[in-house]
Amino acid sequence: MSRVLLPVALLVTSWLGGATVAWSAPPLPASFIADLEGLQARLEAGDLAAVMERSVAQAERLAGGNAADRWARALYLQLAAGAAARDGDLSLAADYLGQARRVSGIEPDHRDRWQHDEAGLRLAAGETRDGANLLAEWLEGHSGEARDHWRLARARAELEQWELAAEHVRHARGMTEQLDEGQRELAVTVLRRAGDEAEALALLGGGLATSRDPERWRVAAALAQRAGNTGQAASIWEAGWRAGVFTGADDLRRLVELHLAGGTPARAAEHLEAALAEGTLEDSEANRRLLAQAWERARDRERALAAWQRVAEQSGAGDDWARLGQLAHAWGRDQLAERALDRAGLRPEL
Repeated sequence: MSRVLLPVALLVTSWLGGATVAWSAPPLPASFIADLEGLQARLEAGDLAAVMERSVAQAERLAGGNAADRWARALYLQLAAGAAARDGDLSLAADYLGQARRVSGIEPDHRDRWQHDEAGLRLAAGETRDGANLLAEWLEGHSGEARDHWRLARARAELEQWELAAEHVRHARGMTEQLDEGQRELAVTVLRRAGDEAEALALLGGGLATSRDPERWRVAAALAQRAGNTGQAASIWEAGWRAGVFTGADDLRRLVELHLAGGTPARAAEHLEAALAEGTLEDSEANRRLLAQAWERARDRERALAAWQRVAEQSGAGDDWARLGQLAHAWGRDQLAERALDRAGLRPEL
């Protein structure tokens, strides 16, 4: 925070050198210049308490004075802000900068810079709403840098102002050549909460290949599904499973569910069959029934009939025998249909 404030000596030297400004700053007496430069040197040396005490006293003494007094008052307040910031009191530093920029007659460039710095200090101090409003107001008149838009996007997100946050995420992305992980995470969260799930998915998907974070993959799959692309969600989960990001029975069952919902039931069946053979999933009636349903939806007749027959034999349930009989009848396997429907207690009409 110590670098957010421009050295007083530079401000004074720039003005004394006749820099072109929007208005003519009044000349400061040599005693003021010497005092300001001396305080700046003490600030750099770390004499914070003394600098703050002297600067505040001088600023109070000069309140209500002429144009030169007001200019000097603003510079003393900037020094006080610098001392407070270096001392870790960011809220107090922001207060001093706020007073400085509100001094009557201050040149617009200085007022704008102090508002920008005050916004940063208030955000860093946890005064999120005030800091965000100050920075947003400043950005109305300035293009700003990428970090300004990232900072405001984060602040708006903390305030749960998702649409406003998304606007600044888009500005920031356009000004950022390559996002770091923190920026990507913020952008995805903001875009999701703002309802732009397709854009969030595109952004998140770009970094999946190098990610080993299961939660990141889960979010990507969920975004795809909510965007109405369950097939893409299944593809994402499949890639995560193959990469070893997803493991275990729960993740496998989710993969199967996504393949079934996403129109790739054969892949669901293949995963189920392998899992049952390897013992990853319990060889239960429920899992066997799910396998049979998957092969049925995949229109793999031989495997579907074999799977349903195993389910029916394992469960002994009339409904399972009936389903086997119905499929066998529909697929021209009349003898199997007759036997199955008989076991179901139904009279086949062949």
